[in-house]
Amino acid sequence: MKVAVSRLGFGAAPIGNLYREISDAEAFGAVEAAWQTGVRYFDTAPHYGLGLSERRLGVALAGRPRDEYVISTKVGRLLEPFDGSGLDDEGFAVPRHFRRVRDYSADGVKRSLESSLERLGTDRVEIVYIHDPDDHWASAVGEAYPALEELRSQGVVGAIGVGMNQWEMPERFVRETDIDVVMLAGRYTLLEQPSLASFLPLCVERGVSVVACGVFNSGLLSKPVVAADAKYNYDDAPAELVARARAIAEVCGRHGVTLPEAAIQFALGHPAVVSVVIGSRTAEQMTANASYFAAEIPADLWNELKALNLVDPEVPTP
Repeated sequence: MKVAVSRLGFGAAPIGNLYREISDAEAFGAVEAAWQTGVRYFDTAPHYGLGLSERRLGVALAGRPRDEYVISTKVGRLLEPFDGSGLDDEGFAVPRHFRRVRDYSADGVKRSLESSLERLGTDRVEIVYIHDPDDHWASAVGEAYPALEELRSQGVVGAIGVGMNQWEMPERFVRETDIDVVMLAGRYTLLEQPSLASFLPLCVERGVSVVACGVFNSGLLSKPVVAADAKYNYDDAPAELVARARAIAEVCGRHGVTLPEAAIQFALGHPAVVSVVIGSRTAEQMTANASYFAAEIPADLWNELKALNLVDPEVPTP
């Protein structure tokens, strides 16, 4: 990738009031804790809190040397003014002062990026992702990508990519365009590795970097003890996946490792993966995530998981 990112990244969706409201002080504290633990890559999007995440992240990073950190944001959901009645209905505890309009046109991309820069209070972002174009392949590849390619050639953005919860369409982007990076949510985690066979090797072949996020599979892998009501893909986890996560946690315990420690480090074993981005809403949560990232994990743990077919035997391990 044309932009160097820290191996651990800060996911700013939670500071956009994901699921519940938090204060400015909590949000700024989370970013400060990330900085203190060495994080220098910060990811956000207009979608997160209808712009609140970008605004808070911009304030929290203001005053720090701009060449010492990397920001990524996303295009594809253009924010248009709305009447503000009620709360957002897409998972964020914010008033509906804006509404999201899917727009992958060249004009929409440029307008979205201009607004993001204003909310962030910066003159540039290092990475721009085309965000969730699952049902918009034609406009994403035919309009959004060329617009970003032009901005990249002008030096307005450093790297361009796509961010999705699937690997199949990102694989098409890697094959058919000259993107720099894919943000892959889930799909290559300690719980499941469907992208291992073709997508990740293709990224290595084409020199496309992968930023892994969603490595806790929406919460299923986020705690040492797996709860029966744990979430998977933002919904209640099926019983068979809860059982699988518990089996993995049991192996981790035998090696003196917790489930979240293994989950946060797992993806970095693949040569395509350059960073793992973890969402944090408070300083305490960020500090805990950083400690998981720094934990020592013996090679025997990965070997046992492979031997028991709890991870794909072909997985390259850290």
